[in-house]
Amino acid sequence: MIPFGAFIAVKSVNLQVGDAEFVAVMGPTGCGKSTILSTATGLSKPASGDVQIFGKPLTGLNDQSGYMLQQGVLLPWKTAQDNVGLGLAFLGKSLEETRAEVRQWPAKVGLTGFEQRYPHQLSGGQRKRAAMAQTLIMEPRIVLMDEPFSTLDVHTRRLTHRILPDLWQAERRSLIFITHHFDEAITLADPRRRDVRRPCQPDGRRGQDHAASSPGRLRAADQDEFVALYREIWSLLGR
Repeated sequence: MIPFGAFIAVKSVNLQVGDAEFVAVMGPTGCGKSTILSTATGLSKPASGDVQIFGKPLTGLNDQSGYMLQQGVLLPWKTAQDNVGLGLAFLGKSLEETRAEVRQWPAKVGLTGFEQRYPHQLSGGQRKRAAMAQTLIMEPRIVLMDEPFSTLDVHTRRLTHRILPDLWQAERRSLIFITHHFDEAITLADPRRRDVRRPCQPDGRRGQDHAASSPGRLRAADQDEFVALYREIWSLLGR
């Protein structure tokens, strides 16, 4: 349970994410989705219950996680290249070491040719891809994404959806993805699980698991399975 004063933000949630598993968490606005991520990082402490990271209780900040926020975190006075390597620089790596590691990332996230541009010279989608690279270059065992693409238009968001599954499959990190877009959860999340929950509900109703095709391959336009999952999620959230 995670309270904010008299308000209970999260209650009766038991979320287990396996190694190298991609789990999408959905729920209505204000139901505590972001609070779950804040707890996973160690920034928030539960009043009851506990958080375990790979079988060990979390007692401070989670140094095995990378957190991609909904808001932009790129420094406006640094180029895309230097923003991607910001975390490595904070760890004390030299400029040469940092840029050597950064060099491979523009191609991975579709920013080739834009490395020397500043954030104001990048499109919204390009800034998100730079932020994604900035998170993943640190090689966290757990990637936490809090509605990272919610500010993008539909077309740009779908283009970004093509990149993330490839990066996840290549890096094989545990990933918790917060979203309120049904199509995003169905398209991206791990084929073994898709958690749909309302953390604040008094009855503590749990989410359900759904089978699907591989992440990034299920499309609304031509998949009956997509429509079936969409309707089932809508039914669960609408109760």
